[in-house]
Amino acid sequence: MEKRRAIFGDLFDLSYGQKVFLLATVPLILAVALISLVVTSQSRQLAEREIAVLEAELIQAKQDELKNYLSIARTAVVNTYGRAAPDDEAAKLAVSRELAAMQYGQDGYFFVFDYNGTNLVAPRQTYLINKNWSGLVDRNGVPITDELIRIARTGGGYHSFEWPRPSTGELGQMVVYMNGLQDWRWAIGTGIFIDDVVQSIATARSDVEERINRTSLYILLIASFAVLGVFLSGLVLNLRERRFADLKLKALTQRIIDTQEEERGRVARELHDGISQMLVGVRYALELTRRRIGIGDARADQSLEQGIGGLGSAIQEVRRISRDLRPGVLDDLGLGPALQALTDDFSARTDIEVEFETVVFRNRLDQEARIALYRIAQEALTNIERHARATHVTVALRGTRKGAQLRITDNGSGMPMTKPSRKSDSGLGLRNMQERVEQLGGSLRIVSSDQGTTIDAQVPLTHMLRPQDSQKESA
Repeated sequence: MEKRRAIFGDLFDLSYGQKVFLLATVPLILAVALISLVVTSQSRQLAEREIAVLEAELIQAKQDELKNYLSIARTAVVNTYGRAAPDDEAAKLAVSRELAAMQYGQDGYFFVFDYNGTNLVAPRQTYLINKNWSGLVDRNGVPITDELIRIARTGGGYHSFEWPRPSTGELGQMVVYMNGLQDWRWAIGTGIFIDDVVQSIATARSDVEERINRTSLYILLIASFAVLGVFLSGLVLNLRERRFADLKLKALTQRIIDTQEEERGRVARELHDGISQMLVGVRYALELTRRRIGIGDARADQSLEQGIGGLGSAIQEVRRISRDLRPGVLDDLGLGPALQALTDDFSARTDIEVEFETVVFRNRLDQEARIALYRIAQEALTNIERHARATHVTVALRGTRKGAQLRITDNGSGMPMTKPSRKSDSGLGLRNMQERVEQLGGSLRIVSSDQGTTIDAQVPLTHMLRPQDSQKESA
Protein backbone atom coordinates (compact mmCIF):
# COMPACT_ATOMS: atom_id res chain seq x y z
CA MET A 1 0.00 0.00 0.00
CA GLU A 2 2.80 2.41 0.91
CA LYS A 3 4.62 1.58 -2.31
CA ARG A 4 1.46 2.26 -4.31
CA ARG A 5 1.00 5.59 -2.53
CA ALA A 6 4.62 6.47 -3.29
CA ILE A 7 4.08 5.72 -6.98
CA PHE A 8 0.94 7.86 -7.14
CA GLY A 9 2.71 10.56 -5.16
CA ASP A 10 5.56 10.64 -7.68
CA LEU A 11 2.99 10.77 -10.48
CA PHE A 12 1.24 13.82 -9.03
CA ASP A 13 4.57 15.50 -8.24
CA LEU A 14 5.47 15.76 -11.93
CA SER A 15 6.40 19.13 -13.32
CA TYR A 16 4.05 21.12 -15.52
CA GLY A 17 6.05 20.27 -18.66
CA GLN A 18 6.04 16.56 -17.82
CA LYS A 19 2.28 16.63 -17.24
CA VAL A 20 1.74 18.36 -20.60
CA PHE A 21 3.98 15.78 -22.28
CA LEU A 22 2.02 12.92 -20.71
CA LEU A 23 -1.25 14.60 -21.63
CA ALA A 24 -0.10 14.80 -25.25
CA THR A 25 1.58 11.41 -25.58
CA VAL A 26 -0.68 9.06 -23.60
CA PRO A 27 -3.76 9.63 -25.81
CA LEU A 28 -1.50 9.36 -28.88
CA ILE A 29 -0.05 6.05 -27.70
CA LEU A 30 -3.49 4.71 -26.81
CA ALA A 31 -4.87 5.81 -30.19
CA VAL A 32 -1.96 4.20 -32.04
CA ALA A 33 -2.36 0.98 -30.03
CA LEU A 34 -6.09 0.91 -30.76
CA ILE A 35 -5.47 1.60 -34.45
CA SER A 36 -2.85 -1.15 -34.53
CA LEU A 37 -5.27 -3.63 -32.95
CA VAL A 38 -8.08 -2.67 -35.33
CA VAL A 39 -5.80 -2.81 -38.38
CA THR A 40 -4.36 -6.18 -37.30
CA SER A 41 -7.81 -7.63 -36.64
CA GLN A 42 -9.27 -6.33 -39.89
CA SER A 43 -6.21 -7.52 -41.84
CA ARG A 44 -6.46 -11.00 -40.35
CA GLN A 45 -10.18 -11.22 -41.08
CA LEU A 46 -9.70 -10.03 -44.64
CA ALA A 47 -6.75 -12.40 -45.15
CA GLU A 48 -8.72 -15.34 -43.76
CA ARG A 49 -11.56 -14.58 -46.14
CA GLU A 50 -9.16 -14.34 -49.05
CA ILE A 51 -7.38 -17.55 -48.03
CA ALA A 52 -10.71 -19.34 -47.65
CA VAL A 53 -11.72 -18.20 -51.14
CA LEU A 54 -8.32 -19.29 -52.51
CA GLU A 55 -8.58 -22.67 -50.80
CA ALA A 56 -12.08 -23.21 -52.10
CA GLU A 57 -10.99 -22.29 -55.64
CA LEU A 58 -7.97 -24.62 -55.54
CA ILE A 59 -9.98 -27.52 -54.13
CA GLN A 60 -12.76 -26.87 -56.62
CA ALA A 61 -10.19 -27.04 -59.42
CA LYS A 62 -8.94 -30.37 -58.04
CA GLN A 63 -12.50 -31.68 -57.77
CA ASP A 64 -13.31 -30.66 -61.32
CA GLU A 65 -10.15 -32.42 -62.45
CA LEU A 66 -11.16 -35.61 -60.59
CA LYS A 67 -14.63 -35.48 -62.07
CA ASN A 68 -13.19 -35.20 -65.55
CA TYR A 69 -10.86 -38.15 -64.90
CA LEU A 70 -13.76 -40.33 -63.71
CA SER A 71 -15.86 -39.23 -66.64
CA ILE A 72 -13.08 -40.37 -68.99
CA ALA A 73 -12.88 -43.73 -67.20
CA ARG A 74 -16.65 -44.29 -67.41
CA THR A 75 -16.56 -43.42 -71.10
CA ALA A 76 -13.79 -45.98 -71.61
CA VAL A 77 -15.76 -48.84 -70.01
CA VAL A 78 -19.31 -47.81 -70.88
CA ASN A 79 -19.58 -50.09 -73.92
CA THR A 80 -18.45 -53.15 -71.99
CA TYR A 81 -20.56 -52.28 -68.95
CA GLY A 82 -23.61 -51.33 -70.99
CA ARG A 83 -23.80 -54.70 -72.89
CA ALA A 84 -23.00 -56.92 -69.87
CA ALA A 85 -25.42 -58.60 -67.53
CA PRO A 86 -25.22 -58.09 -63.77
CA ASP A 87 -23.47 -61.46 -63.34
CA ASP A 88 -21.18 -61.27 -66.41
CA GLU A 89 -17.86 -62.12 -64.82
CA ALA A 90 -15.95 -61.83 -68.09
CA ALA A 91 -17.20 -58.26 -68.60
CA LYS A 92 -16.30 -57.41 -64.99
CA LEU A 93 -12.80 -58.77 -65.49
CA ALA A 94 -12.39 -56.79 -68.71
CA VAL A 95 -13.55 -53.58 -67.02
CA SER A 96 -11.24 -54.22 -64.05
CA ARG A 97 -8.28 -54.61 -66.39
CA GLU A 98 -9.15 -51.47 -68.30
CA LEU A 99 -9.44 -49.44 -65.08
CA ALA A 100 -6.19 -50.87 -63.69
CA ALA A 101 -4.40 -49.86 -66.86
CA MET A 102 -5.67 -46.26 -66.69
CA GLN A 103 -3.07 -44.46 -64.54
CA TYR A 104 -2.06 -40.80 -64.62
CA GLY A 105 0.58 -38.73 -62.95
CA GLN A 106 2.84 -40.01 -60.22
CA ASP A 107 0.12 -41.20 -57.85
CA GLY A 108 -3.08 -41.09 -59.92
CA TYR A 109 -5.12 -44.27 -60.52
CA PHE A 110 -8.68 -45.65 -60.42
CA PHE A 111 -9.93 -48.00 -57.71
CA VAL A 112 -13.05 -50.11 -57.23
CA PHE A 113 -14.87 -51.44 -54.17
CA ASP A 114 -17.95 -53.58 -54.21
CA TYR A 115 -20.78 -52.52 -51.97
CA ASN A 116 -19.70 -55.05 -49.35
CA GLY A 117 -16.34 -53.28 -48.88
CA THR A 118 -14.04 -55.62 -50.83
CA ASN A 119 -11.41 -53.93 -52.98
CA LEU A 120 -11.48 -55.12 -56.61
CA VAL A 121 -9.07 -52.67 -58.34
CA ALA A 122 -6.02 -50.88 -56.87
CA PRO A 123 -3.19 -50.98 -59.43
CA ARG A 124 -0.66 -49.00 -57.44
CA GLN A 125 -1.53 -50.50 -54.05
CA THR A 126 -2.14 -54.15 -54.91
CA TYR A 127 -2.07 -55.24 -51.27
CA LEU A 128 -5.59 -53.85 -51.02
CA ILE A 129 -7.06 -56.15 -53.73
CA ASN A 130 -9.52 -58.91 -52.74
CA LYS A 131 -9.60 -57.78 -49.12
CA ASN A 132 -12.60 -56.42 -47.29
CA TRP A 133 -11.91 -52.92 -45.91
CA SER A 134 -15.23 -52.16 -44.27
CA GLY A 135 -14.80 -49.95 -41.21
CA LEU A 136 -11.48 -48.50 -42.41
CA VAL A 137 -10.69 -45.03 -40.98
CA ASP A 138 -7.67 -42.72 -41.20
CA ARG A 139 -5.58 -41.65 -38.21
CA ASN A 140 -7.95 -38.78 -37.50
CA GLY A 141 -10.97 -41.13 -37.28
CA VAL A 142 -12.43 -40.12 -40.63
CA PRO A 143 -14.30 -43.15 -42.18
CA ILE A 144 -12.99 -44.18 -45.59
CA THR A 145 -14.44 -47.34 -47.18
CA ASP A 146 -17.94 -47.15 -45.76
CA GLU A 147 -18.26 -43.47 -46.65
CA LEU A 148 -16.96 -44.03 -50.20
CA ILE A 149 -19.53 -46.80 -50.76
CA ARG A 150 -22.30 -44.65 -49.31
CA ILE A 151 -21.43 -41.77 -51.66
CA ALA A 152 -21.33 -44.09 -54.68
CA ARG A 153 -24.70 -45.63 -53.82
CA THR A 154 -26.34 -42.23 -53.42
CA GLY A 155 -25.33 -40.85 -56.81
CA GLY A 156 -21.69 -39.81 -56.43
CA GLY A 157 -19.73 -37.09 -54.71
CA TYR A 158 -16.48 -36.08 -53.01
CA HIS A 159 -14.73 -37.24 -49.87
CA SER A 160 -11.44 -36.21 -48.23
CA PHE A 161 -9.21 -38.18 -45.87
CA GLU A 162 -5.58 -39.01 -45.17
CA TRP A 163 -4.09 -41.77 -47.33
CA PRO A 164 -0.55 -43.06 -47.99
CA ARG A 165 1.02 -41.94 -51.25
CA PRO A 166 1.68 -44.90 -53.59
CA SER A 167 5.03 -43.46 -54.66
CA THR A 168 6.48 -42.73 -51.19
CA GLY A 169 4.19 -44.34 -48.64
CA GLU A 170 3.91 -41.02 -46.76
CA LEU A 171 0.53 -39.90 -45.51
CA GLY A 172 -1.09 -37.04 -47.38
CA GLN A 173 -4.44 -35.36 -47.61
CA MET A 174 -6.43 -36.86 -50.46
CA VAL A 175 -9.64 -35.81 -52.21
CA VAL A 176 -11.64 -38.60 -53.90
CA TYR A 177 -14.52 -38.44 -56.39
CA MET A 178 -16.84 -41.49 -56.29
CA ASN A 179 -19.53 -42.78 -58.56
CA GLY A 180 -21.38 -46.08 -58.77
CA LEU A 181 -21.93 -48.84 -61.33
CA GLN A 182 -25.26 -49.77 -59.83
CA ASP A 183 -25.92 -52.88 -61.94
CA TRP A 184 -22.70 -54.46 -60.70
CA ARG A 185 -22.90 -52.87 -57.20
CA TRP A 186 -19.48 -51.32 -57.70
CA ALA A 187 -18.12 -48.08 -56.20
CA ILE A 188 -15.64 -46.66 -58.67
CA GLY A 189 -13.48 -43.64 -57.89
CA THR A 190 -10.21 -41.81 -58.26
CA GLY A 191 -8.33 -39.46 -55.99
CA ILE A 192 -5.71 -36.76 -55.99
CA PHE A 193 -3.48 -35.53 -53.22
CA ILE A 194 -3.95 -31.92 -52.22
CA ASP A 195 -0.76 -31.43 -50.23
CA ASP A 196 0.24 -28.71 -52.68
CA VAL A 197 -3.03 -26.92 -51.87
CA VAL A 198 -2.38 -27.26 -48.14
CA GLN A 199 1.17 -26.00 -48.66
CA SER A 200 -0.07 -23.05 -50.71
CA ILE A 201 -2.60 -22.14 -48.01
CA ALA A 202 0.08 -22.44 -45.30
CA THR A 203 2.42 -20.24 -47.35
CA ALA A 204 -0.37 -17.70 -47.86
CA ARG A 205 -1.07 -17.63 -44.12
CA SER A 206 2.63 -17.20 -43.41
CA ASP A 207 2.80 -14.31 -45.89
CA VAL A 208 -0.22 -12.72 -44.27
CA GLU A 209 1.31 -12.98 -40.79
CA GLU A 210 4.54 -11.51 -42.11
CA ARG A 211 2.68 -8.60 -43.71
CA ILE A 212 0.68 -8.00 -40.52
CA ASN A 213 3.84 -8.05 -38.41
CA ARG A 214 5.52 -5.70 -40.86
CA THR A 215 2.52 -3.36 -40.77
CA SER A 216 2.54 -3.42 -36.95
CA LEU A 217 6.24 -2.59 -37.02
CA TYR A 218 5.59 0.33 -39.37
CA ILE A 219 2.82 1.59 -37.08
CA LEU A 220 5.14 1.25 -34.08
CA LEU A 221 7.87 3.18 -35.89
CA ILE A 222 5.42 5.90 -36.93
CA ALA A 223 4.12 6.13 -33.36
CA SER A 224 7.69 6.31 -32.04
CA PHE A 225 8.53 9.13 -34.46
CA ALA A 226 5.27 10.88 -33.52
CA VAL A 227 6.04 10.62 -29.79
CA LEU A 228 9.58 11.80 -30.46
CA GLY A 229 8.18 14.70 -32.48
CA VAL A 230 5.77 15.59 -29.67
CA PHE A 231 8.63 15.38 -27.18
CA LEU A 232 10.94 17.58 -29.26
CA SER A 233 8.13 20.04 -30.06
CA GLY A 234 7.17 20.16 -26.40
CA LEU A 235 10.81 20.66 -25.45
CA VAL A 236 11.21 23.52 -27.92
CA LEU A 237 7.90 25.10 -26.86
CA ASN A 238 8.79 24.62 -23.22
CA LEU A 239 12.14 26.34 -23.67
CA ARG A 240 10.51 29.09 -25.72
CA GLU A 241 7.68 29.59 -23.24
CA ARG A 242 10.12 29.52 -20.34
CA ARG A 243 12.26 32.15 -22.04
CA PHE A 244 9.16 34.19 -22.80
CA ALA A 245 7.94 33.75 -19.21
CA ASP A 246 11.33 34.87 -17.91
CA LEU A 247 11.11 37.97 -20.07
CA LYS A 248 7.56 38.67 -18.88
CA LEU A 249 8.64 38.08 -15.28
CA LYS A 250 11.52 40.51 -15.70
CA ALA A 251 9.19 43.07 -17.29
CA LEU A 252 6.64 42.54 -14.52
CA THR A 253 9.32 42.86 -11.86
CA GLN A 254 10.51 46.07 -13.49
CA ARG A 255 6.95 47.39 -13.62
CA ILE A 256 6.50 46.55 -9.95
CA ILE A 257 9.72 48.36 -9.12
CA ASP A 258 8.64 51.33 -11.26
CA THR A 259 5.24 51.35 -9.53
CA GLN A 260 6.86 51.21 -6.11
CA GLU A 261 9.28 53.98 -7.00
CA GLU A 262 6.45 56.07 -8.42
CA GLU A 263 4.38 55.58 -5.27
CA ARG A 264 7.36 56.32 -3.07
CA GLY A 265 8.10 59.46 -5.09
CA ARG A 266 4.49 60.57 -4.82
CA VAL A 267 4.41 59.98 -1.05
CA ALA A 268 7.78 61.76 -0.72
CA ARG A 269 6.46 64.76 -2.67
CA GLU A 270 3.32 64.79 -0.60
CA LEU A 271 5.34 64.70 2.61
CA HIS A 272 7.86 67.29 1.42
CA ASP A 273 5.47 69.70 -0.26
CA GLY A 274 2.65 69.35 2.23
CA ILE A 275 3.31 67.93 5.66
CA SER A 276 6.94 69.01 5.89
CA GLN A 277 6.14 72.64 5.12
CA MET A 278 3.17 72.58 7.48
CA LEU A 279 5.28 71.19 10.31
CA VAL A 280 7.98 73.81 9.60
CA GLY A 281 5.28 76.49 9.85
CA VAL A 282 4.06 74.96 13.13
CA ARG A 283 7.63 74.99 14.46
CA TYR A 284 8.11 78.67 13.56
CA ALA A 285 4.75 79.51 15.15
CA LEU A 286 5.70 77.69 18.38
CA GLU A 287 9.14 79.34 18.52
CA LEU A 288 7.54 82.70 17.97
CA THR A 289 5.06 81.95 20.74
CA ARG A 290 7.91 81.03 23.11
CA ARG A 291 9.79 84.27 22.38
CA ARG A 292 6.66 86.37 22.81
CA ILE A 293 5.85 84.66 26.12
CA GLY A 294 9.44 85.31 27.22
CA ILE A 295 9.15 89.04 26.58
CA GLY A 296 5.55 89.25 27.73
CA ASP A 297 4.16 90.05 24.31
CA ALA A 298 0.36 89.90 24.19
CA ARG A 299 0.44 88.43 20.69
CA ALA A 300 1.67 85.06 22.05
CA ASP A 301 -1.89 83.68 21.96
CA GLN A 302 -2.17 84.63 18.30
CA SER A 303 1.04 82.79 17.42
CA LEU A 304 -0.10 79.76 19.42
CA GLU A 305 -3.41 79.71 17.53
CA GLN A 306 -1.52 79.81 14.21
CA GLY A 307 0.61 76.85 15.30
CA ILE A 308 -2.44 74.88 16.39
CA GLY A 309 -4.15 75.60 13.07
CA GLY A 310 -1.08 74.51 11.10
CA LEU A 311 -0.88 71.32 13.17
CA GLY A 312 -4.52 70.61 12.37
CA SER A 313 -3.84 71.10 8.65
CA ALA A 314 -0.90 68.69 8.91
CA ILE A 315 -3.13 66.12 10.56
CA GLN A 316 -5.69 66.51 7.77
CA GLU A 317 -2.95 66.10 5.16
CA VAL A 318 -1.71 62.93 6.88
CA ARG A 319 -5.25 61.58 6.82
CA ARG A 320 -5.57 62.41 3.11
CA ILE A 321 -2.34 60.66 2.25
CA SER A 322 -3.36 57.67 4.35
CA ARG A 323 -6.73 57.58 2.63
CA ASP A 324 -5.04 57.61 -0.77
CA LEU A 325 -2.78 54.73 0.24
CA ARG A 326 -5.55 52.62 1.79
CA PRO A 327 -8.93 54.22 2.45
CA GLY A 328 -10.46 52.96 5.68
CA VAL A 329 -13.97 53.52 4.33
CA LEU A 330 -13.30 50.78 1.74
CA ASP A 331 -12.96 48.20 4.50
CA ASP A 332 -15.55 49.67 6.83
CA LEU A 333 -18.43 50.63 4.51
CA GLY A 334 -17.63 48.94 1.20
CA LEU A 335 -16.80 49.90 -2.36
CA GLY A 336 -19.70 52.23 -3.02
CA PRO A 337 -19.03 54.70 -0.18
CA ALA A 338 -15.28 54.49 -0.88
CA LEU A 339 -15.82 55.49 -4.52
CA GLN A 340 -18.23 58.22 -3.41
CA ALA A 341 -15.56 59.67 -1.12
CA LEU A 342 -12.94 59.35 -3.87
CA THR A 343 -15.08 61.15 -6.47
CA ASP A 344 -16.06 63.90 -4.00
CA ASP A 345 -12.43 64.53 -3.12
CA PHE A 346 -11.46 64.44 -6.82
CA SER A 347 -14.19 66.94 -7.75
CA ALA A 348 -13.27 69.27 -4.90
CA ARG A 349 -9.55 69.14 -5.74
CA THR A 350 -9.81 69.51 -9.55
CA ASP A 351 -13.09 71.43 -10.03
CA ILE A 352 -14.14 68.72 -12.51
CA GLU A 353 -17.81 67.82 -12.27
CA VAL A 354 -18.21 64.16 -11.26
CA GLU A 355 -21.48 62.23 -11.42
CA PHE A 356 -21.43 59.04 -9.35
CA GLU A 357 -24.04 56.29 -9.85
CA THR A 358 -24.18 53.08 -7.88
CA VAL A 359 -26.40 50.40 -6.44
CA VAL A 360 -26.26 49.04 -2.93
CA PHE A 361 -23.87 46.04 -2.99
CA ARG A 362 -24.18 45.44 0.76
CA ASN A 363 -20.53 44.32 0.84
CA ARG A 364 -21.28 41.53 -1.66
CA LEU A 365 -17.87 41.93 -3.34
CA ASP A 366 -14.91 40.14 -1.83
CA GLN A 367 -11.85 42.03 -0.69
CA GLU A 368 -9.75 41.43 -3.82
CA ALA A 369 -12.50 42.73 -6.11
CA ARG A 370 -13.12 45.81 -3.93
CA ILE A 371 -9.45 46.75 -3.87
CA ALA A 372 -8.99 46.13 -7.61
CA LEU A 373 -12.02 48.21 -8.68
CA TYR A 374 -11.09 50.99 -6.27
CA ARG A 375 -7.52 51.14 -7.63
CA ILE A 376 -8.84 51.11 -11.21
CA ALA A 377 -11.11 54.05 -10.42
CA GLN A 378 -8.25 55.82 -8.63
CA GLU A 379 -5.87 55.30 -11.57
CA ALA A 380 -8.52 56.37 -14.09
CA LEU A 381 -9.26 59.60 -12.22
CA THR A 382 -5.54 60.31 -11.92
CA ASN A 383 -5.13 59.91 -15.70
CA ILE A 384 -8.17 62.14 -16.32
CA GLU A 385 -6.68 64.82 -14.05
CA ARG A 386 -3.27 64.69 -15.74
CA HIS A 387 -4.04 64.10 -19.41
CA ALA A 388 -7.72 64.25 -20.39
CA ARG A 389 -8.55 67.99 -19.97
CA ALA A 390 -12.11 66.87 -19.18
CA THR A 391 -14.89 68.93 -17.61
CA HIS A 392 -17.31 66.14 -16.75
CA VAL A 393 -16.79 62.57 -15.48
CA THR A 394 -19.35 59.81 -14.87
CA VAL A 395 -18.53 56.90 -12.55
CA ALA A 396 -21.07 54.05 -12.50
CA LEU A 397 -20.88 50.96 -10.28
CA ARG A 398 -23.58 48.33 -10.72
CA GLY A 399 -24.22 44.62 -10.63
CA THR A 400 -24.91 42.57 -13.76
CA ARG A 401 -25.73 38.95 -14.57
CA LYS A 402 -22.02 38.39 -15.14
CA GLY A 403 -20.83 40.00 -11.89
CA ALA A 404 -19.89 43.59 -11.05
CA GLN A 405 -19.25 46.40 -13.53
CA LEU A 406 -17.34 49.65 -13.05
CA ARG A 407 -17.65 52.18 -15.88
CA ILE A 408 -15.80 55.51 -15.94
CA THR A 409 -16.57 57.98 -18.74
CA ASP A 410 -15.12 61.45 -19.39
CA ASN A 411 -15.59 64.09 -22.08
CA GLY A 412 -11.90 64.79 -22.48
CA SER A 413 -9.58 64.72 -25.47
CA GLY A 414 -9.13 60.94 -25.46
CA MET A 415 -5.92 58.91 -25.43
CA PRO A 416 -3.71 57.33 -28.10
CA MET A 417 -4.54 53.61 -28.28
CA THR A 418 -1.13 52.62 -29.61
CA LYS A 419 1.23 50.69 -27.42
CA PRO A 420 3.40 53.07 -25.39
CA SER A 421 7.00 53.16 -26.56
CA ARG A 422 8.30 54.02 -23.12
CA LYS A 423 7.10 53.43 -19.61
CA SER A 424 5.10 56.60 -19.22
CA ASP A 425 2.73 57.17 -16.36
CA SER A 426 -0.34 56.62 -18.49
CA GLY A 427 1.01 53.46 -20.13
CA LEU A 428 2.04 52.01 -16.77
CA GLY A 429 -1.32 52.90 -15.27
CA LEU A 430 -3.27 51.17 -18.05
CA ARG A 431 -1.10 48.08 -17.71
CA ASN A 432 -1.69 48.03 -13.97
CA MET A 433 -5.44 48.24 -14.50
CA GLN A 434 -5.32 45.44 -17.08
CA GLU A 435 -3.28 43.17 -14.83
CA ARG A 436 -5.53 43.78 -11.83
CA VAL A 437 -8.61 42.75 -13.80
CA GLU A 438 -6.89 39.73 -15.36
CA GLN A 439 -5.87 38.48 -11.92
CA LEU A 440 -9.56 38.44 -10.99
CA GLY A 441 -10.50 36.60 -14.19
CA GLY A 442 -12.40 39.63 -15.45
CA SER A 443 -12.09 41.90 -18.47
CA LEU A 444 -11.10 45.52 -19.13
CA ARG A 445 -12.35 47.39 -22.20
CA ILE A 446 -11.17 50.88 -23.15
CA VAL A 447 -12.90 52.94 -25.84
CA SER A 448 -11.35 56.33 -26.63
CA SER A 449 -11.92 59.07 -29.19
CA ASP A 450 -11.58 62.82 -29.41
CA GLN A 451 -15.00 63.03 -27.73
CA GLY A 452 -13.85 61.28 -24.57
CA THR A 453 -12.82 57.95 -23.06
CA THR A 454 -14.77 55.09 -21.49
CA ILE A 455 -13.14 52.50 -19.23
CA ASP A 456 -15.29 49.44 -18.57
CA ALA A 457 -14.09 46.89 -15.96
CA GLN A 458 -15.98 43.62 -15.42
CA VAL A 459 -15.51 41.34 -12.39
CA PRO A 460 -16.96 37.78 -12.64
CA LEU A 461 -19.57 36.30 -10.33
CA THR A 462 -16.91 34.20 -8.61
CA HIS A 463 -15.95 37.31 -6.64
CA MET A 464 -19.49 37.91 -5.39
CA LEU A 465 -19.94 36.73 -1.80
CA ARG A 466 -22.96 34.82 -0.56
CA PRO A 467 -25.17 36.75 1.88
CA GLN A 468 -23.84 34.89 4.94
CA ASP A 469 -20.25 35.45 3.81
CA SER A 470 -20.84 39.15 3.24
CA GLN A 471 -22.32 39.45 6.74
CA LYS A 472 -19.25 37.77 8.25
CA GLU A 473 -16.88 40.05 6.30
CA SER A 474 -18.87 43.11 7.21
CA ALA A 475 -18.74 42.09 10.87
